[in-house]
Amino acid sequence: MDRFRMIFQYFQSSSESVMNGICGLLALASVKMYTSFDFSCPCLPQYNMAYGLGIMFIPPIILFLCGLILNRQSLVMLEEWRRPQGRRKKDLAVIRYMCSSIMQRAMVAPVVWIVVTLLDGKCLICAFSSSMDPEKFVGFANVSPVQVQQLLAKVPCKDDELMRNDTSRKAVSRYLRCWSQALGWSILLILIIAAFLARWLRPCFNQAALLQARHWSNYIDIEQKIFEETCCEHSRLFAHKCILHFFESMRQEIKLHNFSLPREGEGAEGEEDLLRGITDQNRVNKLLKTWYYEKPPLDVSQATQV
Repeated sequence: MDRFRMIFQYFQSSSESVMNGICGLLALASVKMYTSFDFSCPCLPQYNMAYGLGIMFIPPIILFLCGLILNRQSLVMLEEWRRPQGRRKKDLAVIRYMCSSIMQRAMVAPVVWIVVTLLDGKCLICAFSSSMDPEKFVGFANVSPVQVQQLLAKVPCKDDELMRNDTSRKAVSRYLRCWSQALGWSILLILIIAAFLARWLRPCFNQAALLQARHWSNYIDIEQKIFEETCCEHSRLFAHKCILHFFESMRQEIKLHNFSLPREGEGAEGEEDLLRGITDQNRVNKLLKTWYYEKPPLDVSQATQV
């Protein structure tokens, strides 16, 4: 269990290279999930659109939420946005930078899923086959409107006996697949152009402000991690002190059962130095409350001069 916890904490690291690797893995997982998914359109007029659009958009929402969960900075950004002002001001530019970075990484896998589904075309054919105009295709002229809707709904079902070799079904399927692939390639082209412009136009903006936002966003993440590690260490020491105090109070009962006790004062001096200031639960709660409501300002000049 500890090994899995260490792996999870590693993947929650704020390192950009690790987060980029996680985004790549999610993107590859989305492609693998779609290729291994058994797409079976219901071929019913009242269910085709719900099923096709559901397969196209529900998994991207799940992948987007997974990207937010695995990104440690998402929680850090929310805590920084919601924390009280206190003695340290909140920089909205840093929060915007963190939010932009989080959204960009979390959107990679969902976009890959949507593009792959559009290039494949099955979802769009299933969703919009019943909405096609039958007058655009031959073979539906001498059919009643109710039968037309049923036949159009069966367009995605290649194995259906009525539509297996029907030329109208193939025409509708080709038409929708062409539109689906055109839309997929258009989205991919727009994303590539947007990434190209964002990368090459970035030097035209204020680089100093960008460096400041990036620096302080990393600082907030690292500060939170170090604070959690320090709290864990203090919790361990406080628990150690409480346990020693418990056995000290049970000294008479332990003597009755002939247990050996350590000599008085053994190791106590070093422990008192480590546990100074955290010997009471109310004091610990007060320190944690002070940290949350009144974080110290980012100025250590006085501390370095002492």
